[in-house]
Amino acid sequence: MVTRLSAPDASYYHLENTSTPMYVGSLSILRKPRNGLSYETLLETVERRLPQIPRYRQKVREVVLGLGKPVWIDDREFDITYHIRRSALPSPGSDAQLHELVARIGSRPLDKSRPLWEMYLVEGLTKNRIAIYTKSHQALVNGMGALEIGHVIADRTQKAPEFGEDIWIPAREPSDARLALGAVGEFIARPGSQLASARSAFTETITNTSHLAEAGRHLVGVARTLARGTAPSSPLNTTVSRNRRFTVASHQLEDYRRLRARYDGDVNDVILAVITGALRNWLLSRGEPVTATSTIRAMVPMSVYPEAEMDATGPGQAISEVSPFLIDLPTGEGNAVVRLSQIAHATESHSSAASLVDAQTIVTLSGFAPPTLHAMGTRVATSFSARQFNLLITNVPGAQKQMYVAGTKLVETYSVPPLLKGQVLAIGVTSYNGMLYYGINADRDAMSDVDMVPALLRESLDELLESAQ
Repeated sequence: MVTRLSAPDASYYHLENTSTPMYVGSLSILRKPRNGLSYETLLETVERRLPQIPRYRQKVREVVLGLGKPVWIDDREFDITYHIRRSALPSPGSDAQLHELVARIGSRPLDKSRPLWEMYLVEGLTKNRIAIYTKSHQALVNGMGALEIGHVIADRTQKAPEFGEDIWIPAREPSDARLALGAVGEFIARPGSQLASARSAFTETITNTSHLAEAGRHLVGVARTLARGTAPSSPLNTTVSRNRRFTVASHQLEDYRRLRARYDGDVNDVILAVITGALRNWLLSRGEPVTATSTIRAMVPMSVYPEAEMDATGPGQAISEVSPFLIDLPTGEGNAVVRLSQIAHATESHSSAASLVDAQTIVTLSGFAPPTLHAMGTRVATSFSARQFNLLITNVPGAQKQMYVAGTKLVETYSVPPLLKGQVLAIGVTSYNGMLYYGINADRDAMSDVDMVPALLRESLDELLESAQ
Protein backbone atom coordinates (compact mmCIF):
# COMPACT_ATOMS: atom_id res chain seq x y z
CA MET A 1 0.00 0.00 0.00
CA VAL A 2 1.31 3.46 -0.95
CA THR A 3 0.89 6.17 1.69
CA ARG A 4 2.28 9.65 1.29
CA LEU A 5 4.42 10.98 4.13
CA SER A 6 2.75 13.68 6.16
CA ALA A 7 4.18 17.16 5.82
CA PRO A 8 6.10 16.99 9.14
CA ASP A 9 7.39 13.48 8.37
CA ALA A 10 8.61 14.63 4.96
CA SER A 11 10.51 17.46 6.67
CA TYR A 12 12.16 15.11 9.17
CA TYR A 13 13.15 12.89 6.26
CA HIS A 14 14.61 15.68 4.10
CA LEU A 15 16.11 18.07 6.65
CA GLU A 16 18.43 15.71 8.53
CA ASN A 17 22.13 15.71 7.77
CA THR A 18 25.11 13.61 8.76
CA SER A 19 25.73 15.72 11.88
CA THR A 20 22.15 15.61 13.17
CA PRO A 21 20.47 12.38 12.02
CA MET A 22 16.76 12.49 12.83
CA TYR A 23 16.18 9.33 14.80
CA VAL A 24 15.27 8.48 18.38
CA GLY A 25 17.03 5.74 20.30
CA SER A 26 16.50 3.66 23.39
CA LEU A 27 18.79 1.45 25.43
CA SER A 28 17.32 -1.43 27.43
CA ILE A 29 19.33 -3.39 30.00
CA LEU A 30 18.02 -6.90 30.71
CA ARG A 31 18.89 -9.55 33.26
CA LYS A 32 20.34 -12.42 31.30
CA PRO A 33 18.22 -15.55 31.87
CA ARG A 34 19.83 -18.87 32.74
CA ASN A 35 19.75 -20.12 29.16
CA GLY A 36 20.45 -16.67 27.70
CA LEU A 37 18.43 -14.60 25.25
CA SER A 38 19.32 -15.90 21.85
CA TYR A 39 19.48 -13.80 18.73
CA GLU A 40 16.93 -16.14 17.15
CA THR A 41 14.48 -15.58 20.02
CA LEU A 42 14.75 -11.83 19.64
CA LEU A 43 14.17 -12.14 15.88
CA GLU A 44 11.05 -14.22 16.49
CA THR A 45 9.76 -11.82 19.14
CA VAL A 46 10.09 -8.80 16.88
CA GLU A 47 8.65 -10.62 13.86
CA ARG A 48 5.51 -11.48 15.84
CA ARG A 49 5.00 -7.80 16.75
CA LEU A 50 5.60 -6.32 13.29
CA PRO A 51 1.87 -6.41 12.35
CA GLN A 52 1.35 -3.82 15.14
CA ILE A 53 3.95 -1.52 13.58
CA PRO A 54 3.57 -1.97 9.80
CA ARG A 55 5.81 1.01 9.00
CA TYR A 56 8.75 -1.07 10.18
CA ARG A 57 8.41 -3.17 7.01
CA GLN A 58 8.08 -0.14 4.75
CA LYS A 59 10.68 2.11 3.17
CA VAL A 60 10.53 5.65 1.83
CA ARG A 61 10.39 6.19 -1.91
CA GLU A 62 11.06 9.58 -3.46
CA VAL A 63 8.83 10.98 -6.20
CA VAL A 64 10.68 11.85 -9.42
CA LEU A 65 11.60 15.51 -9.87
CA GLY A 66 10.28 16.23 -6.38
CA LEU A 67 6.73 16.50 -7.74
CA GLY A 68 5.27 15.50 -4.39
CA LYS A 69 6.15 14.37 -0.89
CA PRO A 70 7.80 10.92 -0.65
CA VAL A 71 5.65 7.84 -0.03
CA TRP A 72 5.76 4.82 2.24
CA ILE A 73 5.88 1.56 0.28
CA ASP A 74 6.27 -2.06 1.33
CA ASP A 75 9.87 -3.26 1.17
CA ARG A 76 9.59 -6.36 -1.01
CA GLU A 77 13.17 -7.28 -0.06
CA PHE A 78 12.57 -6.83 3.67
CA ASP A 79 15.22 -8.73 5.63
CA ILE A 80 14.76 -8.64 9.39
CA THR A 81 18.30 -9.93 9.95
CA TYR A 82 19.61 -6.71 8.35
CA HIS A 83 17.71 -4.61 10.89
CA ILE A 84 18.33 -6.76 14.00
CA ARG A 85 22.03 -7.19 14.54
CA ARG A 86 24.22 -8.95 17.05
CA SER A 87 27.14 -7.34 18.82
CA ALA A 88 29.38 -8.20 21.76
CA LEU A 89 31.50 -6.13 24.11
CA PRO A 90 35.14 -7.11 24.60
CA SER A 91 36.24 -8.09 28.10
CA PRO A 92 35.53 -6.81 30.71
CA GLY A 93 32.18 -5.68 29.22
CA SER A 94 31.79 -2.54 31.34
CA ASP A 95 28.96 -0.01 31.23
CA ALA A 96 31.43 2.53 29.86
CA GLN A 97 32.15 0.21 26.92
CA LEU A 98 28.43 -0.18 26.29
CA HIS A 99 27.91 3.58 26.32
CA GLU A 100 30.81 4.01 23.87
CA LEU A 101 29.20 1.44 21.56
CA VAL A 102 25.86 3.24 21.75
CA ALA A 103 27.57 6.54 20.96
CA ARG A 104 29.36 5.08 17.93
CA ILE A 105 26.25 3.37 16.55
CA GLY A 106 24.25 6.50 17.29
CA SER A 107 26.64 8.60 15.23
CA ARG A 108 25.69 6.77 12.04
CA PRO A 109 22.65 7.78 9.98
CA LEU A 110 20.15 5.10 9.04
CA ASP A 111 20.14 3.52 5.57
CA LYS A 112 17.44 5.37 3.61
CA SER A 113 17.18 2.60 1.01
CA ARG A 114 15.61 0.31 3.64
CA PRO A 115 13.03 0.59 6.44
CA LEU A 116 14.32 3.26 8.78
CA TRP A 117 15.22 1.34 11.94
CA GLU A 118 17.90 -0.83 13.53
CA MET A 119 18.14 -2.97 16.65
CA TYR A 120 21.27 -4.35 18.29
CA LEU A 121 21.46 -7.27 20.72
CA VAL A 122 24.59 -6.54 22.77
CA GLU A 123 26.16 -9.41 24.69
CA GLY A 124 29.17 -9.60 26.99
CA LEU A 125 27.93 -7.04 29.54
CA THR A 126 29.08 -7.55 33.12
CA LYS A 127 26.85 -8.63 36.03
CA ASN A 128 24.99 -11.21 33.96
CA ARG A 129 23.27 -8.62 31.77
CA ILE A 130 22.54 -8.06 28.10
CA ALA A 131 21.45 -4.92 26.27
CA ILE A 132 19.17 -4.01 23.40
CA TYR A 133 19.77 -0.73 21.58
CA THR A 134 17.25 0.50 19.01
CA LYS A 135 17.20 3.39 16.53
CA SER A 136 14.01 4.51 14.78
CA HIS A 137 13.86 7.42 12.34
CA GLN A 138 11.85 10.42 13.49
CA ALA A 139 9.68 10.15 10.36
CA LEU A 140 8.75 6.61 11.35
CA VAL A 141 7.19 7.29 14.77
CA ASN A 142 4.34 9.77 15.14
CA GLY A 143 2.61 8.22 18.16
CA MET A 144 -0.74 8.29 16.40
CA GLY A 145 -0.80 5.35 14.00
CA ALA A 146 2.90 4.54 14.20
CA LEU A 147 4.51 3.44 17.47
CA GLU A 148 8.17 2.97 18.36
CA ILE A 149 9.28 -0.67 18.29
CA GLY A 150 10.18 -0.70 22.00
CA HIS A 151 6.54 0.13 22.74
CA VAL A 152 5.32 -3.20 21.36
CA ILE A 153 8.03 -5.75 22.21
CA ALA A 154 7.79 -5.29 26.00
CA ASP A 155 5.30 -7.41 27.96
CA ARG A 156 3.80 -7.16 31.43
CA THR A 157 4.27 -10.87 32.10
CA GLN A 158 7.19 -13.19 31.56
CA LYS A 159 5.07 -15.34 29.28
CA ALA A 160 4.47 -13.46 26.06
CA PRO A 161 0.88 -13.17 24.84
CA GLU A 162 -0.25 -15.32 21.94
CA PHE A 163 -0.16 -13.80 18.48
CA GLY A 164 -1.86 -15.12 15.41
CA GLU A 165 0.12 -16.27 12.41
CA ASP A 166 1.46 -13.35 10.43
CA ILE A 167 1.18 -13.85 6.68
CA TRP A 168 2.65 -10.70 5.18
CA ILE A 169 2.48 -10.25 1.43
CA PRO A 170 4.17 -7.02 0.38
CA ALA A 171 2.33 -4.88 -2.12
CA ARG A 172 3.70 -4.41 -5.60
CA GLU A 173 6.12 -1.50 -5.81
CA PRO A 174 4.70 1.38 -7.87
CA SER A 175 6.53 2.68 -10.92
CA ASP A 176 8.02 6.17 -11.11
CA ALA A 177 5.34 7.10 -13.61
CA ARG A 178 2.54 6.03 -11.27
CA LEU A 179 4.02 8.02 -8.37
CA ALA A 180 4.45 11.07 -10.59
CA LEU A 181 0.87 10.86 -11.86
CA GLY A 182 -0.39 10.45 -8.30
CA ALA A 183 1.55 13.54 -7.17
CA VAL A 184 0.23 15.58 -10.12
CA GLY A 185 -3.31 14.43 -9.42
CA GLU A 186 -2.99 15.37 -5.75
CA PHE A 187 -1.56 18.75 -6.70
CA ILE A 188 -4.56 19.45 -8.92
CA ALA A 189 -6.97 18.34 -6.19
CA ARG A 190 -5.16 20.00 -3.27
CA PRO A 191 -2.55 22.50 -4.48
CA GLY A 192 -2.16 24.08 -1.04
CA SER A 193 -1.09 20.77 0.46
CA GLN A 194 1.66 20.31 -2.10
CA LEU A 195 2.95 23.87 -1.79
CA ALA A 196 3.19 23.36 1.96
CA SER A 197 5.69 20.53 1.47
CA ALA A 198 8.46 23.03 0.72
CA ARG A 199 8.06 24.85 4.03
CA SER A 200 9.53 24.19 7.46
CA ALA A 201 8.28 21.42 9.74
CA PHE A 202 6.41 23.86 11.94
CA THR A 203 4.81 25.71 9.03
CA GLU A 204 3.84 22.40 7.49
CA THR A 205 2.21 21.25 10.68
CA ILE A 206 -0.12 24.23 10.82
CA THR A 207 -0.87 24.59 7.08
CA ASN A 208 -1.29 21.02 5.90
CA THR A 209 -5.00 20.21 5.56
CA SER A 210 -4.88 17.13 7.77
CA HIS A 211 -3.38 19.14 10.65
CA LEU A 212 -5.27 22.41 10.30
CA ALA A 213 -8.07 21.69 12.78
CA GLU A 214 -5.67 20.45 15.44
CA ALA A 215 -3.35 23.43 14.95
CA GLY A 216 -6.27 25.81 15.34
CA ARG A 217 -7.06 24.32 18.73
CA HIS A 218 -3.49 24.77 19.85
CA LEU A 219 -2.76 28.18 18.32
CA VAL A 220 -2.62 30.01 21.64
CA GLY A 221 -0.08 27.58 23.08
CA VAL A 222 2.08 27.75 19.98
CA ALA A 223 2.00 31.56 19.91
CA ARG A 224 2.95 31.68 23.58
CA THR A 225 5.94 29.44 22.91
CA LEU A 226 7.07 31.38 19.84
CA ALA A 227 6.82 34.66 21.75
CA ARG A 228 9.68 33.60 24.05
CA GLY A 229 12.21 34.67 21.41
CA THR A 230 15.81 33.56 21.12
CA ALA A 231 17.40 31.50 23.89
CA PRO A 232 20.23 32.97 25.99
CA SER A 233 23.82 32.44 24.89
CA SER A 234 25.24 29.16 26.19
CA PRO A 235 28.19 26.81 25.63
CA LEU A 236 25.51 24.19 24.95
CA ASN A 237 24.95 25.83 21.58
CA THR A 238 27.68 25.45 19.01
CA THR A 239 28.48 23.42 15.91
CA VAL A 240 27.47 19.78 16.22
CA SER A 241 29.97 17.23 14.91
CA ARG A 242 29.20 13.79 13.51
CA ASN A 243 30.31 11.98 16.66
CA ARG A 244 28.61 11.42 20.00
CA ARG A 245 29.21 10.63 23.64
CA PHE A 246 26.57 8.87 25.72
CA THR A 247 26.27 8.34 29.44
CA VAL A 248 23.55 7.55 31.98
CA ALA A 249 22.43 8.15 35.55
CA SER A 250 19.86 6.39 37.73
CA HIS A 251 18.11 7.51 40.92
CA GLN A 252 15.45 6.18 43.25
CA LEU A 253 12.04 7.55 42.22
CA GLU A 254 11.00 7.63 45.87
CA ASP A 255 13.56 10.41 46.53
CA TYR A 256 11.82 12.59 43.96
CA ARG A 257 8.41 11.77 45.39
CA ARG A 258 9.58 12.77 48.87
CA LEU A 259 10.78 16.12 47.53
CA ARG A 260 7.55 16.57 45.62
CA ALA A 261 5.56 16.05 48.81
CA ARG A 262 7.89 18.19 50.93
CA TYR A 263 7.78 21.20 48.61
CA ASP A 264 4.27 20.77 47.21
CA GLY A 265 5.25 20.43 43.57
CA ASP A 266 5.38 17.49 41.21
CA VAL A 267 8.02 14.99 40.14
CA ASN A 268 8.66 16.83 36.88
CA ASP A 269 9.54 20.00 38.82
CA VAL A 270 12.03 18.07 40.94
CA ILE A 271 13.62 16.48 37.87
CA LEU A 272 14.09 19.88 36.25
CA ALA A 273 15.51 21.31 39.49
CA VAL A 274 18.02 18.46 39.72
CA ILE A 275 19.07 19.02 36.10
CA THR A 276 19.34 22.77 36.74
CA GLY A 277 21.67 22.23 39.69
CA ALA A 278 23.82 19.87 37.62
CA LEU A 279 24.04 22.33 34.73
CA ARG A 280 24.96 25.16 37.12
CA ASN A 281 27.87 23.17 38.54
CA TRP A 282 28.90 22.04 35.05
CA LEU A 283 29.12 25.68 33.94
CA LEU A 284 31.13 26.59 37.04
CA SER A 285 33.50 23.66 36.47
CA ARG A 286 34.24 25.07 33.03
CA GLY A 287 34.87 28.55 34.34
CA GLU A 288 31.87 29.92 32.47
CA PRO A 289 30.40 33.20 33.77
CA VAL A 290 27.40 32.48 36.01
CA THR A 291 25.54 35.47 37.41
CA ALA A 292 22.46 35.66 39.64
CA THR A 293 20.24 36.03 36.57
CA SER A 294 21.85 33.32 34.41
CA THR A 295 19.43 30.86 32.81
CA ILE A 296 19.45 27.98 30.36
CA ARG A 297 16.26 27.58 28.35
CA ALA A 298 15.03 24.03 27.95
CA MET A 299 12.34 22.61 25.71
CA VAL A 300 10.51 20.14 27.94
CA PRO A 301 7.64 18.53 26.01
CA MET A 302 4.95 17.61 28.52
CA SER A 303 4.21 13.99 27.73
CA VAL A 304 3.07 12.53 31.06
CA TYR A 305 0.56 10.24 32.69
CA PRO A 306 -1.88 11.82 35.14
CA GLU A 307 -0.08 11.40 38.47
CA ALA A 308 -3.10 9.86 40.24
CA GLU A 309 -3.36 7.12 37.63
CA MET A 310 0.33 6.43 37.15
CA ASP A 311 0.54 3.46 39.51
CA ALA A 312 -3.02 2.23 39.03
CA THR A 313 -2.93 1.68 35.29
CA GLY A 314 -0.69 -0.14 32.89
CA PRO A 315 1.69 1.65 30.54
CA GLY A 316 -0.02 3.27 27.62
CA GLN A 317 -3.38 3.40 29.42
CA ALA A 318 -3.41 7.00 30.69
CA ILE A 319 -1.38 8.98 28.18
CA SER A 320 -2.66 12.52 28.05
CA GLU A 321 -0.91 14.64 25.42
CA VAL A 322 2.46 16.02 24.38
CA SER A 323 2.75 19.79 24.67
CA PRO A 324 5.60 22.19 23.89
CA PHE A 325 6.94 23.88 26.99
CA LEU A 326 9.87 26.29 27.18
CA ILE A 327 11.25 26.91 30.65
CA ASP A 328 14.18 29.07 31.72
CA LEU A 329 16.17 26.95 34.17
CA PRO A 330 17.59 29.28 36.88
CA THR A 331 21.24 28.20 36.76
CA GLY A 332 22.27 31.49 38.36
CA GLU A 333 20.38 30.71 41.59
CA GLY A 334 22.67 29.23 44.22
CA ASN A 335 19.97 27.89 46.55
CA ALA A 336 18.60 24.48 45.51
CA VAL A 337 15.19 25.00 47.16
CA VAL A 338 14.74 28.40 45.53
CA ARG A 339 15.59 26.84 42.16
CA LEU A 340 12.88 24.23 42.71
CA SER A 341 10.38 26.90 43.79
CA GLN A 342 11.05 29.00 40.69
CA ILE A 343 10.66 25.99 38.39
CA ALA A 344 7.45 24.87 40.12
CA HIS A 345 5.97 28.35 39.69
CA ALA A 346 6.87 28.37 35.98
CA THR A 347 5.38 24.94 35.29
CA GLU A 348 2.23 25.71 37.28
CA SER A 349 1.58 28.78 35.18
CA HIS A 350 1.82 26.59 32.08
CA SER A 351 -0.70 23.99 33.23
CA SER A 352 -3.44 25.08 30.82
CA ALA A 353 -1.25 25.16 27.69
CA ALA A 354 -2.49 22.92 24.87
CA SER A 355 -0.49 20.31 22.99
CA LEU A 356 0.79 20.19 19.45
CA VAL A 357 0.70 16.42 19.16
CA ASP A 358 -2.46 14.72 20.36
CA ALA A 359 -1.76 11.25 21.74
CA GLN A 360 -5.34 10.31 22.61
CA THR A 361 -5.44 7.75 19.81
CA ILE A 362 -2.99 5.59 21.79
CA VAL A 363 -4.73 5.96 25.17
CA THR A 364 -6.10 2.42 25.06
CA LEU A 365 -2.92 0.72 23.87
CA SER A 366 -0.98 -1.62 26.08
CA GLY A 367 2.76 -2.08 25.84
CA PHE A 368 5.64 0.02 27.09
CA ALA A 369 4.81 3.59 26.07
CA PRO A 370 7.97 5.58 26.99
CA PRO A 371 9.88 4.96 23.72
CA THR A 372 6.93 6.28 21.70
CA LEU A 373 6.39 9.24 24.02
CA HIS A 374 10.07 10.23 23.91
CA ALA A 375 9.78 10.19 20.11
CA MET A 376 6.65 12.34 20.25
CA GLY A 377 8.40 14.79 22.56
CA THR A 378 11.22 15.11 20.06
CA ARG A 379 8.68 15.76 17.29
CA VAL A 380 7.26 18.63 19.32
CA ALA A 381 10.73 20.10 19.88
CA THR A 382 11.70 19.90 16.22
CA SER A 383 8.57 21.84 15.28
CA PHE A 384 10.30 24.95 16.65
CA SER A 385 13.54 26.67 15.78
CA ALA A 386 16.44 25.30 17.80
CA ARG A 387 17.46 28.93 18.41
CA GLN A 388 14.50 29.26 20.79
CA PHE A 389 15.98 26.89 23.38
CA ASN A 390 19.38 25.64 24.51
CA LEU A 391 18.66 21.95 25.00
CA LEU A 392 15.93 19.31 24.80
CA ILE A 393 14.75 17.44 27.92
CA THR A 394 12.13 14.71 27.50
CA ASN A 395 10.58 13.27 30.65
CA VAL A 396 8.27 10.26 30.36
CA PRO A 397 6.73 8.20 33.17
CA GLY A 398 6.75 4.47 32.51
CA ALA A 399 5.38 1.30 34.09
CA GLN A 400 5.92 0.95 37.81
CA LYS A 401 5.91 -2.84 37.58
CA GLN A 402 8.35 -5.36 36.19
CA MET A 403 8.33 -5.59 32.38
CA TYR A 404 9.79 -8.29 30.13
CA VAL A 405 11.24 -8.53 26.64
CA ALA A 406 11.12 -12.02 25.11
CA GLY A 407 10.56 -13.42 28.61
CA THR A 408 13.66 -11.63 29.93
CA LYS A 409 13.47 -9.13 32.79
CA LEU A 410 13.80 -5.49 31.74
CA VAL A 411 16.09 -4.04 34.42
CA GLU A 412 16.86 -0.51 33.18
CA THR A 413 15.64 1.64 30.31
CA TYR A 414 17.25 4.77 28.89
CA SER A 415 16.19 7.14 26.17
CA VAL A 416 18.87 8.19 23.67
CA PRO A 417 17.48 11.53 22.47
CA PRO A 418 18.83 13.06 19.26
CA LEU A 419 20.91 16.23 19.13
CA LEU A 420 19.22 19.07 17.31
CA LYS A 421 21.02 21.55 15.08
CA GLY A 422 23.38 23.73 17.10
CA GLN A 423 22.63 21.87 20.37
CA VAL A 424 25.34 19.67 21.87
CA LEU A 425 23.34 18.12 24.73
CA ALA A 426 20.00 16.33 25.05
CA ILE A 427 18.59 14.53 28.09
CA GLY A 428 15.86 11.88 28.17
CA VAL A 429 14.37 10.88 31.55
CA THR A 430 12.30 7.72 32.03
CA SER A 431 10.71 6.46 35.23
CA TYR A 432 10.33 2.69 35.45
CA ASN A 433 9.73 0.22 38.25
CA GLY A 434 10.64 2.57 41.10
CA MET A 435 13.63 4.20 39.42
CA LEU A 436 14.43 7.26 37.31
CA TYR A 437 16.77 6.69 34.38
CA TYR A 438 18.62 9.57 32.70
CA GLY A 439 19.89 9.06 29.15
CA ILE A 440 22.45 11.78 28.35
CA ASN A 441 23.46 12.25 24.71
CA ALA A 442 26.15 14.77 23.79
CA ASP A 443 28.44 15.93 21.04
CA ARG A 444 31.80 14.21 21.29
CA ASP A 445 33.89 17.31 20.62
CA ALA A 446 31.90 20.07 22.33
CA MET A 447 31.14 18.06 25.50
CA SER A 448 34.19 15.93 26.12
CA ASP A 449 33.41 16.27 29.85
CA VAL A 450 29.88 14.81 29.63
CA ASP A 451 30.94 11.86 31.80
CA MET A 452 30.92 14.19 34.81
CA VAL A 453 27.20 14.97 34.37
CA PRO A 454 25.92 11.82 36.19
CA ALA A 455 27.92 12.75 39.32
CA LEU A 456 26.65 16.33 39.08
CA LEU A 457 23.05 15.07 38.89
CA ARG A 458 23.65 12.99 42.02
CA GLU A 459 25.15 15.98 43.85
CA SER A 460 22.22 18.16 42.83
CA LEU A 461 19.68 15.62 44.09
CA ASP A 462 21.57 15.15 47.36
CA GLU A 463 21.58 18.93 47.90
CA LEU A 464 17.79 19.01 47.64
CA LEU A 465 17.40 15.96 49.90
CA GLU A 466 19.60 17.51 52.58
CA SER A 467 17.57 20.73 52.44
CA ALA A 468 14.36 18.76 52.89
CA GLN A 469 15.46 17.15 56.18
